[in-house]
Amino acid sequence: MTSETATDVFEQHRPLLTGVAYRMLGRVADAEDVVQDAWLRWSRADHAEVRAPRAYLVRVTTRLAVDRLRQVQARGEAYVGPWLPEPYLTGSGEAVPDAAERAVLADSVSLAVLVVLESLSPLERAVFVLREAFGHPYAEIATLLGRGEAAVRQLAGRARRHVDERRPRYEVDPVRRRELTERFLAAAGGGDLAGLMSLLAPDVRLVGDSGGKAKAPVRIMHSADKVGRFLLAVAQRPPVDPAYRLLEANGGPAVLVLSAGRPDALLQLDVVDGRVTTVYVVRNPDKLRHLVDR
Repeated sequence: MTSETATDVFEQHRPLLTGVAYRMLGRVADAEDVVQDAWLRWSRADHAEVRAPRAYLVRVTTRLAVDRLRQVQARGEAYVGPWLPEPYLTGSGEAVPDAAERAVLADSVSLAVLVVLESLSPLERAVFVLREAFGHPYAEIATLLGRGEAAVRQLAGRARRHVDERRPRYEVDPVRRRELTERFLAAAGGGDLAGLMSLLAPDVRLVGDSGGKAKAPVRIMHSADKVGRFLLAVAQRPPVDPAYRLLEANGGPAVLVLSAGRPDALLQLDVVDGRVTTVYVVRNPDKLRHLVDR
């Protein structure tokens, strides 16, 4: 395999590798670093000995991501306020053959699921991602992680139970979510409290992530009254030279709020039975920086 061909092979698999690393880490910059490290290892590999490049690259990326996740957990860094994953643009790159498989992939990268995955061990998270998001057989995952198949099945069962117990229910239909997101934005931007309240579930939550680097609630807000009035108050104090862009992030519609052309916040909704059950607001500038010029 020539160096040019080796580069082409890696680039062909880059979206897959980035998807694996991001689901493992919930951090775009860390995922990109892991994929870059995988490239360095691939560039030094004896390609004549690699019979299955895809499996090789997934194995290297997964092991690097597990190591990175262990380092993050070992540091035990304190985070100011609620933590949310970095927004991850999913409108392109991860091509899937049908709507059903697309729904599975979108579900595995949703903010709700990634928050739950943060509480898994690195190996549980790796097994969950490879099995649930990418459909790898248990035997293949065992080989990728250097573990016995029985142990992998046990890890998978434990991870699945943990996620099922803690994952909130939400609408995955992108058309319905987009329509409600547009109505939500119009009501909040127009100061229509009655219209906004009609969209919110009675027990709606608002989760704001600022990392202490921007203004956002330092605790999760609960109830339609509190969340609705808070959102209207925020809408009445827009950022400098505001602009709003509807895009797809983490498998669903999201609103990117710009201030003088720079990302100021990203808002996304979880929807159940036509009502908003969770409002996610990412304001930590470190988590929005990669959205510039997107």
